Amino acid sequence: MGSLEELRKPVRYLKGIGEVRAALFNRLGIFTVEDAISYFPREYEDRSRLKKIFELRDGESCSFMGTVASEVSETTPRKGLKLYKAFVMDQTGVITATWFNQRYIKSVLRRGVSYVFYGRINRKYRIFEVLNPVFEKLDGSELKNTCRIVPVYPSTSNLTQNMIRNAISNALKLVEGKLEDALPQWVRNRYNLSEINYSIRNIHFPLSEEDFKNARYRLAFEELLLLQLGLLRIKSALEESKEGIVFGKVPEMEEFIKSLPFNLTDAQKKVFKEIEQDMESPRVMNRLVQGDVGSGKTVVAVLAMFKAVKCGYQAAIMAPTEILARQHYKTVSQLLSNYGVNCRLLVGGMTPKAKKEALEDIEKGKVDVVVGTHALIEENVRFENLGLVVTDEQHRFGVRQRAVLSQKGENVDMLVMTATPIPRTLALILYGDLDISIIDQLPPGRKPVKTYAVDESMRERINAFIRKKVREGRQVYIVCPLVEESESIEAVSVQELAERVARRDFRDLKVGLVHGKLKPKEKDKIMTEFAGGKIDILVSTTVIEVGVDVPNATVMVVENAERFGLAQLHQLRGRVGRGKEQSYCILYSSSDRQEVSERLKVMEKTNDGFEISEKDLELRGPGEFFGTRQHGIPDLKIANLYRDIEILKKAQEAAMEILERDALLAAEENLLLKKQLLKRFESRLKELSFN
Repeated sequence: MGSLEELRKPVRYLKGIGEVRAALFNRLGIFTVEDAISYFPREYEDRSRLKKIFELRDGESCSFMGTVASEVSETTPRKGLKLYKAFVMDQTGVITATWFNQRYIKSVLRRGVSYVFYGRINRKYRIFEVLNPVFEKLDGSELKNTCRIVPVYPSTSNLTQNMIRNAISNALKLVEGKLEDALPQWVRNRYNLSEINYSIRNIHFPLSEEDFKNARYRLAFEELLLLQLGLLRIKSALEESKEGIVFGKVPEMEEFIKSLPFNLTDAQKKVFKEIEQDMESPRVMNRLVQGDVGSGKTVVAVLAMFKAVKCGYQAAIMAPTEILARQHYKTVSQLLSNYGVNCRLLVGGMTPKAKKEALEDIEKGKVDVVVGTHALIEENVRFENLGLVVTDEQHRFGVRQRAVLSQKGENVDMLVMTATPIPRTLALILYGDLDISIIDQLPPGRKPVKTYAVDESMRERINAFIRKKVREGRQVYIVCPLVEESESIEAVSVQELAERVARRDFRDLKVGLVHGKLKPKEKDKIMTEFAGGKIDILVSTTVIEVGVDVPNATVMVVENAERFGLAQLHQLRGRVGRGKEQSYCILYSSSDRQEVSERLKVMEKTNDGFEISEKDLELRGPGEFFGTRQHGIPDLKIANLYRDIEILKKAQEAAMEILERDALLAAEENLLLKKQLLKRFESRLKELSFN
């Protein structure tokens, strides 16, 4: 938006805002004039059409003009409720304006003065009433809250919509016509993008729907263009700056693949081929392997680690939790032990002696593959010759953690795995610094999990079904969203649920409880007992969402399923159906909202994670679905990755052409764009590599 001095002015200097109110604006992330004008509305109310009183209809919200024809009366129909009423009239009729508990009305509304009112109309027989109307005096000044399309902003307590509108209106007056356009003229011409001053004014106070659409299109385009430029820059900087390790062919590879206790799916073979080509090329590998729960990503990672070790390098795999790290360690060491590959576990819960020993062996090169948690990125972890780094469940790790681990070797290859299925187009955008492989096939013999969305009336039948499954020797997960009871959210707490399950519903069965507030050792102990079959029913929060593999568990019950996104429900469901037995997922919901039942129906219909994530995006919007903050990717203020996919494609095309013409954005026409880019990608400045 250019380098205007006014943009940097603290918000407290705007008319009508002092120190106290400024603190409320700060809560919304508004500290400067620039923050204020780029604080975009959440929605709009069309108050532009002015009606006569006799045209008003019951139930509608609209604007009308009238003169106050009486003094404001005050009544107290019951304790704690005061009503303030006045008659308002025009040439066509009379209406009663009613406010609840708004004492100030008596001192501001004047008999005989004309105002524009906006509010919800109630009509009983021939009597009209408008409830809690917003009103503005007709004195020739600009109307901000009536007779126009009015913005509605995300707010905080003690900040009214009027206060926010006034602050933003005053901020706009300060910079009106002075904002510099960051987009080169040729980009604006080619993509029909409106000018920046017009766009900022009309995103807040549009004069018509057409003006709003033009403004939104322009601002969403700019936001997505900056996102693309940043990610493309990071990717090309990675490729330019580093000569990667060239791993050779491994003669035993074929024999190793044949020795696996199962056959690889075609999808696994295809993805491993892509990884192999990367590892054998002179550039550093940065590849994301995306695959549904149970599609066999870990095996593909094991093949890559086997290749690295047989070429004389060490490999490391980092998992987000100790449970998952131990599970990977078990899998990896079982598969590699016959081939003389030395694997070692490195997690926070080890004894100091075992940890010291492991660290010494890793540094001396006696360990080939290290499996661990965040413990791997601690300063005292040194490798003799690290060549490959694998991170599992990428969305749990930030960009920096990935970078720290890869810096423990020289230009190491990086493999990133995720079971959060992201529609391909969006994956390409979000992980612009990674190449993408998709494992879109499950191993043969896996039965789809049968899923049922139910309400409380089914509780007894479901409990009988759980008891039957436990008698058959199976195990059950019961998941709920909260650790403690909360007054603001009506959902069962995990402690309360565990007690109900253990003492009332299944007191004859062995019930375990695991949640995020337990110490890692306690959590691991319970999970180990569950995996070993010593616990029949595990009551848990979502800590079991990622990676826990208990093939004997065949029933997943989710309480308050309406409180989870579809992608998360799919992750939870993926904890069952891992053995040969038929598995079941029961989704309890007490909500009767249509969008909730629509979402849960998606779960009943399909087991395809990609389809589910598409639907999740459509129904919820991207929000924190991707945990974009984790990637060091700037938050999107106005663009919506799902709804604006067409704008996104155009922005990507423009970004590629801009960088083709001027890779360092050094040309005069790109300097403002570069400045905006550096501001947006603050946390990844080094990687943008403009120096």
